[in-house]
Amino acid sequence: MLEQLDHIERQALSSLQNAQDDDALQRWKVAYLGRSSPLMKAFDQLGSLPKEQRPAIGRRANQVKQALEAAFAERSEALRQAALQHSLQAERLDVSLPGRPLVRGRLHPITQTLRQIYRIFGDMGFQVYRSREVESDEFNFGLLNMPPHHPARDMWDTFHTTTPGVLLRTHTSPGQIHVMREYCPEPIRVILPGMCYRYEQVSARKETQFNQVEGLAVGKEITMGDLKGVLTDFARRMFGQQVRTRFRASHFPFTEPSAEMDIECFLCGGQGCGVCSYSGWLEILGSGMVHPVVLRNGGYDPAQYSGYAFGMGPERIAMLRYQIEDIRYLWANDMRFLEQF
Repeated sequence: MLEQLDHIERQALSSLQNAQDDDALQRWKVAYLGRSSPLMKAFDQLGSLPKEQRPAIGRRANQVKQALEAAFAERSEALRQAALQHSLQAERLDVSLPGRPLVRGRLHPITQTLRQIYRIFGDMGFQVYRSREVESDEFNFGLLNMPPHHPARDMWDTFHTTTPGVLLRTHTSPGQIHVMREYCPEPIRVILPGMCYRYEQVSARKETQFNQVEGLAVGKEITMGDLKGVLTDFARRMFGQQVRTRFRASHFPFTEPSAEMDIECFLCGGQGCGVCSYSGWLEILGSGMVHPVVLRNGGYDPAQYSGYAFGMGPERIAMLRYQIEDIRYLWANDMRFLEQF
């Protein structure tokens, strides 16, 4: 058996020198180190040998195996180095060719729109305040003048969680209560951007998740005129100094009086087109004076303090500015669309 192992070792090492590529190496490994190789069969025969011969033969079989494995690794590295040298000599680089251009990343169009909104309101003295996306029913509805079973709740299709009274916020307005309770009785001038969620049918105009930017100002002697002045200035900075605006009476449970603001369609100049539904106007936000109940829930005495609030959708503003017809383009991650911005 010892002579047979010596023969296996000599034959394997001799055959290994003839292997000139990876395929030949793999065939050699199967032939001399595979489960059906003579060496592996020698291991299988150890149990049938006399007990006094087993230690010496087992030891020699392991030595042969280790020697073949080391030789295989050495031969593999030698062939790899030889292939590398051949590649370096045969495949020359043309250093005169122009390099590949580096593709620069871009800000998402919604991120660009949000940053412009932040910049405009920052210039007016507003600070950014972040509030949570998972809210309680009390903050999302109750403290905003919508007690349980209030019909206005039907305006928001809500994602409820498995925990009773916990939901995904349907608007950024709950942040009003958070910021008022944090800073009361100090004056407030903040914007509250963030993601909102509504259980709605996805369409060209609606998504189940979307950004909103809430605005809130609370202080003494704040009037509807202050609200109109701020929003008119915002529209001019966002859409151009020549843009015309108008306010229409509306209703929101958390503001009184309430109004929606439109801008003159900048595509048709107010003449009427498909984008503005031939009305000549485009709605961009809702607003109003903070309801006394909401002020009181935030910790302010409505007899001494007043305030205004507004809410806008950056997706809608981006769609208007860039003439995007389908909101789903903004969330599809299609590079053909995103690279245009």
